[in-house]
Amino acid sequence: MANSWLFLSPTRFEAAFLKGRKFDFHGRAGLRGEGWVWLECGIGKANTAMTLAAFAQRRKVGRALLFGIAGAYAESGLQIGEAVLAEREIQADLGIRDGGMKGMGFPTLVVGGSEGSPLHFHNRFPLDKALTAELKATLDLPVRSFLSRDLVSENPTEARELSRKWEADVENMEGAAFAQACLWLGLPGAELRAVSNVAGVRDKAQWRVRQAVEALEAAVLKLT
Repeated sequence: MANSWLFLSPTRFEAAFLKGRKFDFHGRAGLRGEGWVWLECGIGKANTAMTLAAFAQRRKVGRALLFGIAGAYAESGLQIGEAVLAEREIQADLGIRDGGMKGMGFPTLVVGGSEGSPLHFHNRFPLDKALTAELKATLDLPVRSFLSRDLVSENPTEARELSRKWEADVENMEGAAFAQACLWLGLPGAELRAVSNVAGVRDKAQWRVRQAVEALEAAVLKLT
């Protein structure tokens, strides 16, 4: 059980390649396989945090992986169809505009403290270093900085400003909540995204969702 995987994806189509025994968890679609469980966590930060916390309360989780499609910022150097791992997640729409939660004067999350000083987190949440390094070696993927917002970039100018302000490469709607919940739960967590579009480009004719899901498939099936 120590090495069992909990896979999460915001939607079913991002995990359509997984085959297992179907089950339902609080209305979320689920699959069970050998050494892994997959859950549809829902779109957005609240859905993701709720699903992870509720499942971890009821079942032993050895390690967790959030995967899905995402937008890459134009200056990131990432290509459409490329898969990438998260080093850290940034919650970019919490706190004040120019100072985040640190600017407000208090942290979003405090963990530890039984031995040594507790760790304070404001808007930046690291993914598990050891697990991410293991996946980097296994999957031969780059590791970058991710950014999460409830509102995605609606044009290239907005996307460029966010990327530069937060020094981020990839934009999504769930990862910061996942990373924060993993820290709170003491759960080794990693995040994998495949680029379906350039962040800020809302014309879906320019998106390559199928190509991105194929990249997810190639990576995730190596872990099952």
